[in-house]
Amino acid sequence: MNSADVKYFERHMVEENPSSWELEFWWEMSDLPLKNFFNTSGVLYKQLGLKDKLPQMTAEEQLQLLGTNGLLVKRPLLVGEDFVLVGFREEEWQNKLLR
Repeated sequence: MNSADVKYFERHMVEENPSSWELEFWWEMSDLPLKNFFNTSGVLYKQLGLKDKLPQMTAEEQLQLLGTNGLLVKRPLLVGEDFVLVGFREEEWQNKLLR
């Protein structure tokens, strides 16, 4: 719990990588493009040349790839009961958490 009395569970995404099925569930719940779940500024993303490869991949292939390494997943990732937030945008987080 933090100073705003918001209960949460912290998970280190690199050490405890999410599975492809978790990622699929979160993606579907988020209504965001799947690309938003990729850490596009990360070194691994760039080393794998994913900027050019992702558009050619199916959603299933992208989810499988995301499930292989937590460094590929954009963080922070907040999963609520009825929403998913990817990346930190203060106003968006406040609207969801303090409503």
